[in-house]
Amino acid sequence: MTTALLIDFGSTFTKLRAVDLEKASIIGAGQGPSTVTTDVTEGLTAALGDLEAHIGGLPDFKHRLACSSAAGGLKMVTVGLVRELTAEAARQAALGAGAKLTGAFSYGLTAGDIVEVEAHAPDIILLAGGTDGGNADVILENAAKLAKSAVACPIVVAGNREAADEAARLLRSADKPVTITENVMPEFGELNVEPARAAIRDVFIDRIVHAKGIDRAAEMFDAVLMPTPAAVLDGAKLLSEGTKEKSGLGPLLVIDVGGATTDVHSVCLGEPTMEGVIAHGLPEPYLKRTVEGDLGMRHNAAAIVEAAGLEAVAEEAGVPLERAGEILETVTGDVERLPEDEDETRFDRALARAAVDAAVTRHAGSLSIVQTVSGPVSMQTGKDLSAVETVIGTGGVLAHGGGAHAVLSAALADAAQPQNLKPKTPKLLLDSDYVLYACGLLAAVDVDAALTFGLAHMHPVDED
Repeated sequence: MTTALLIDFGSTFTKLRAVDLEKASIIGAGQGPSTVTTDVTEGLTAALGDLEAHIGGLPDFKHRLACSSAAGGLKMVTVGLVRELTAEAARQAALGAGAKLTGAFSYGLTAGDIVEVEAHAPDIILLAGGTDGGNADVILENAAKLAKSAVACPIVVAGNREAADEAARLLRSADKPVTITENVMPEFGELNVEPARAAIRDVFIDRIVHAKGIDRAAEMFDAVLMPTPAAVLDGAKLLSEGTKEKSGLGPLLVIDVGGATTDVHSVCLGEPTMEGVIAHGLPEPYLKRTVEGDLGMRHNAAAIVEAAGLEAVAEEAGVPLERAGEILETVTGDVERLPEDEDETRFDRALARAAVDAAVTRHAGSLSIVQTVSGPVSMQTGKDLSAVETVIGTGGVLAHGGGAHAVLSAALADAAQPQNLKPKTPKLLLDSDYVLYACGLLAAVDVDAALTFGLAHMHPVDED
């Protein structure tokens, strides 16, 4: 039996999946507490012990690969020129690389901005600004200000190529770690985020893994390849595109409903599908990730209810309004709490449905009518997801809370909101075994086995 061990150093738990590569099946799972703040080997050892208890002995793994979102994940600040252009391109690069975006700045950094950047204590700063041959002054001014600041984290320079070397020189003169990569917007309206994403991942592997203390357990695995959200996005890309040997699922959407955030990943071009519609604004990235920090099932439950309305959530859950208020107060006061009765289970499902609805609505593009000299024109802003063929749900509430069909249905197009470009008639699948991250990790060493394994563990969701 040829096996692989796929490790996720999470913020709360270190999770393991042991995979039989020949049969494309899970032979066991285990988890232990993430002990990054003390000694990461303790949590990994506990997780391996849990795995061994389930399978009766550990095999000789051919691959032992890891990803990490431990210690709050990869915290990142972006600095660009124009908020709607290079600053937005930098944001897309950061999110696609699996970062947790804690701050985004545009134009010239002020003294107050520098104080705020320092307060964020980022793991990486992405410095962009100017198209190639365009504005060079602002990125150089911002580099000089960052050089004088107290930030000590690595800085990735991904702006005007004519200014990149000088920006790096200014930063290095102050002993800041610098990586230069291609401009995230080489020409006006042209996105080029993949080189920046790759540079961010390299910095993560080279420096952040050490900063988080994960390399203390280096003898227990082969490599930490990427942040966990990037592994999920890589898994989604593989399941969508397939390989030379086997077809994938086509354009798809992945929705990860978590306790602190709801993340949405899409793999599709997102160009207009309706006749006569004109795309407006920056082109959308083929691989897109959005993180909704106000839509977490526990840490932000009150924000979800505020957005959806307590009455609407109570009605969806089928519980009295007063009871819904009591449950909300309980879960916001105890973010580790799991449902303890049927009312709390139904409330959680209603909460998850509201989170999915809001998160996918934000991720998807929208239509608007714009009056021009030639008459009204339909304009598309953002990504058209209407032709997406598959929606995959992942996360604890979907995998273990029941009612997955009702929750994931909130991601679908609503006739009452024709301006929103959510998926129309996709098939709904569930990552109930939590393997998307493992699929993304495995793709780095055996893409065909990763695809077979991933497809085998995406389970159809029947109507409840």
